[in-house]
Amino acid sequence: MSALSKLKERTAEVSRLNEAAAVLSWDQQTYMPPAATAARAEQVATLSRLIHERITADETGTLLEKAAQETAGSDYEGDDAAIVRVVKREYDRRVKVPAELIAEEAKTTSLAHEEWVRARKNDDYKAFQPWLEKIFDIERRIAEHRGYDEQMYDALLDPYEPGMKTSAVERIFEGLRPALVELIKAIRESGVEVDASLLKRKYPVERQVEVTNDVAGRIGFDFSRGRQDRAPHPFCTSFATTDVRITTRFDENFLPGSVFASMHEAGHGMYEQGIPESFNGTMLREGASLGFHESQSRMWENWVGRSREFIEYYFPFLQEKFPESLGDVTAEQFYLAANKVQPSLIRVEADEVTYNLHIMLRFELEKEMMAGRVNFSHLPDLWNSKMEEYLGITPPNDADGVLQDVHWSAGIIGYFPTYALGNLIAAQLWEKICGEMPDTYGRIRRGEFTPLLDWLRKNVHSYGCKLLPSELIQKITGQQIDSEPYIRYLRSKFGEIYKLNGA
Repeated sequence: MSALSKLKERTAEVSRLNEAAAVLSWDQQTYMPPAATAARAEQVATLSRLIHERITADETGTLLEKAAQETAGSDYEGDDAAIVRVVKREYDRRVKVPAELIAEEAKTTSLAHEEWVRARKNDDYKAFQPWLEKIFDIERRIAEHRGYDEQMYDALLDPYEPGMKTSAVERIFEGLRPALVELIKAIRESGVEVDASLLKRKYPVERQVEVTNDVAGRIGFDFSRGRQDRAPHPFCTSFATTDVRITTRFDENFLPGSVFASMHEAGHGMYEQGIPESFNGTMLREGASLGFHESQSRMWENWVGRSREFIEYYFPFLQEKFPESLGDVTAEQFYLAANKVQPSLIRVEADEVTYNLHIMLRFELEKEMMAGRVNFSHLPDLWNSKMEEYLGITPPNDADGVLQDVHWSAGIIGYFPTYALGNLIAAQLWEKICGEMPDTYGRIRRGEFTPLLDWLRKNVHSYGCKLLPSELIQKITGQQIDSEPYIRYLRSKFGEIYKLNGA
């Protein structure tokens, strides 16, 4: 048997173990009884250690060297050459970190998740603070073992956005921020008032469940290969291209919190379902990066879901489901309400214009926390001051402030920038899509989503993680990540809504 074949067999076991760990994590956030937390933490820690030991074993390193020789000269985009590159990248990242530290991370974050759920429910940051300090201490140790060229944060950003440096994110954000601030100022001074109160009427949860399942299915999420459940914080995970799970949450008095969240997670889910089934059991069964993943979710949520064309198409169904709350509302009123620009407390409910300021805030805080320059007892105050600086509002409590996101409790540090990068990638892809399919918005108005999904399947999903994100965006658009298409999109859409000069 060739070294490549042996490497595939070995990493197939790693992939299956990862999938088993994902099942346990999904269950913990959806159906697991609270009393099972300690046992689940031990289970996840054991699996995480086994995965780490398997991928970092000397035999893996030897097989990698031999497989690289066997595939030398192979097509760069071919599966075999890609498998060797992807496994080597994972091996190089992991081999420097002790297995005991990986197990400690898994156990701690499993326990911390339940503590976060309770702390947020009870608005009790002090109860969660010791866990947060421990998590950041673990992530600093992991980063030191991995090593980095410029900033410690690089070591945590790279697993989510391979090849991206913190300094590059800083440059992108520095270019994006002034345009956002300028647009927000113009909107505030426009004199146009949008009434979004209709979104906060009563929308019975059982009917919201029906709507979110319906809308996810209409745009292309395949329920024969996936399902949707409830979770405290919406997310998507998958155990194979044929088993993709999405979640959402419901508020009886805020309809967008479920409808657009489901479209967002369905975007993630359709990416996972669109990766070739031949990649199951290999390390190619991932998105190119979390930035690319977010480009898919943000695209379906905003470019599609919050478009005038989609709302004109889908609003009659919403009226049918919620006649008491939407019977006196027009599709145009709903469109304007769904796109109201107003600084808000909750990131996942933020409008498109202010959303990236939430990301920049978290990015700045994460860098400071990783560098050890934050007193965690003062973190809520620091969060609130940043909210005032970036968005001009102050959270009334920690549940809607520093405790609102699940990421830190899960040890997901370095992820937040990918949300903003995803917006930029989505805008670049959208310009390409509309250039090749000029009637895209017409099709959306008619409820024809297959052409758009097929384009994404061919140009994005089919590659899995064979290419680095910088390689994939260059291949599709001929450019690297660029904020200008996104700025053009925002100015065009919101310039029309708020009747700005030159729009």
